[in-house]
Amino acid sequence: MVTIRSHYSKKADVTLFHGDCIEFLDELPKESARLIVTSPPFNIGKEYEKKLPLKQYLKNQTLVITKCYEKLARNGSICWEVGNYIDGGRIVPLDLLLFPIFEQLDLSMRGRIIWHFSHGLHCSNRFSGRHESIMWFTKSDDYVFNLDAVRVPQKYPGKKHFKGPNKGQYSSNPVGKNPGDVWIIPNVKYNHVEKTEHPCQFPVELVERLILSLTNKNDLVVDPFMGVGTTAVAAIRRKRRAAGADLVERYIEIARERVRKAARGELQVREMNTPIFEMKKGSSLIQQPKEFFRIAKN
Repeated sequence: MVTIRSHYSKKADVTLFHGDCIEFLDELPKESARLIVTSPPFNIGKEYEKKLPLKQYLKNQTLVITKCYEKLARNGSICWEVGNYIDGGRIVPLDLLLFPIFEQLDLSMRGRIIWHFSHGLHCSNRFSGRHESIMWFTKSDDYVFNLDAVRVPQKYPGKKHFKGPNKGQYSSNPVGKNPGDVWIIPNVKYNHVEKTEHPCQFPVELVERLILSLTNKNDLVVDPFMGVGTTAVAAIRRKRRAAGADLVERYIEIARERVRKAARGELQVREMNTPIFEMKKGSSLIQQPKEFFRIAKN
């Protein structure tokens, strides 16, 4: 059975702290987290956040990021997933605003991963947003990175060298290829098997790829903005420990139930490397309605 605690304990498999993330982080031992992965509020007025002046938002983020730095192991990683701050139609990329905070802490950026998804709000006065970014930083040059654990299927597994000393031999790695820094993973919307009542939920697959590549078994994975526990779910599924916090008590309750189901193998998730769904050619949903032709002509 998985052990879940409301306050941090080294003996607990999962810590789900209801309250402020700074209070939660203060409970963690120094340099105890191998990976800190989170998606903080974007300051756009969602139900779980209070919209703040941008300077105050950045001040708050600086405080949290600095505290995370203190809790990060010397060979650990921080992955900060963000989108855009939008104010009156004006877009401000949060990764550009937050980057100097990490840089001032002498953290080294190892990658800027673009998470692309196909569904979201439809805009009429700008291009609809269909991506967010994950800033990956490390505390030192000696960091955990397990590439083989997250390789994806080769596009052309049967391709062979056509010349040179390896002529006739397969040219691709049989284990798979490096997934690169553009990850196409469906976001959790409406009919997604992982959907809960949280309006901005992380897909398990996204977090699992980070956990598998940047940690080892039994390592501690920390999420200061835990939401409904996706990071904890991914950690338990991959034999890691997890600790996180959220201000919304209902989200902590949902997280606790999801973790228990994950530990029993009962939680429905979209497994890693599941092909993106494509509608069959004969489906009426992809046929151009005759009415559209009339609208286009007008």
